[in-house]
Amino acid sequence: MRTASANVRISAKSRDTLRRLAREEGKRMQSILDEAIERYRREKFLRDANADFAAFRKSSRAWKQELKERELWEQTLSDGLDT
Repeated sequence: MRTASANVRISAKSRDTLRRLAREEGKRMQSILDEAIERYRREKFLRDANADFAAFRKSSRAWKQELKERELWEQTLSDGLDT
């Protein structure tokens, strides 16, 4: 599978670090970058989700509704089915 490529400027320090990591890991620099970008994307997703949850929790009305819904879901644990 052929992937599209693009030139991206990075600092000399980042380039040197990338080279060193690629050498240490026995991987191509592109693979190291791909992994780093994916990790950053996932971490950003979690930071954003945590921030949204914190904002949601500040609303007492919304939070009470959330707790009420959780109680309803907890009842499904006693439905007699084996887990």
